[in-house]
Formats: sequence, structure tokens, C-alpha cells
Amino acid sequence: MVGSYFRTDDHGLTLFVRLTPKSAKDAIEGVEAVDDSHQRVKARVRAVPEDGKAIAALVKLLGRWLDVPPRSITIVAGATSRLKQIKVQGDPDTLIARLSGLLKL
Repeated sequence: MVGSYFRTDDHGLTLFVRLTPKSAKDAIEGVEAVDDSHQRVKARVRAVPEDGKAIAALVKLLGRWLDVPPRSITIVAGATSRLKQIKVQGDPDTLIARLSGLLKL
């Protein structure tokens, strides 16, 4: 189901992300299917999951990737889990267009 890896509202969108810390590189690797109706954006960061380092690296990566300032990105759920919900503030249509272009959807 296209788009199930995010949810929009008037102020931006919420991304559903699976984060892999301690990776060889910082990268967004696409979208993975969790089951028939759920998907997540796959992200990898080199940082370790200690003292918020992996989360900070993820926020920085998403900011560069979506061309938004890191201050517009917040962790909504999953601060200590690999599965995260991340709020990105901005124009929803612009963010969806960037996502679609970057993920080649």
C-alpha cells in the first residue's frame, strides 16, 4: 500500500521508520514491508544507540535527506526502539513530493 509508511496532517507528516544503529554508513535505504498493510522507511546510522547519539544522527540524516532543518524533526514514539514515529513539520504536499522522488515511488 503506497503511502502507508507516513501519515499527513495540516502541519507536516509523520514517518514510520525502522532504524539500524552501528551501521557501516548513514543512509536511507528505501521502504520495507512489515506486513500486508504496513511499511516503514529503512534508515541506517553509524552512531551507537547510547545517550541519544543514534537519534541525533537519524534527525540529522532525515534533515539532509528531506531538505528541512533538524529543528523541524521530532521523535514522537520509539525513542528507545528500532521502530520509530518521526514528525516532520512543513508543507505536507512538498514533503510527500520529496519522499516520492527520493524513494522513486
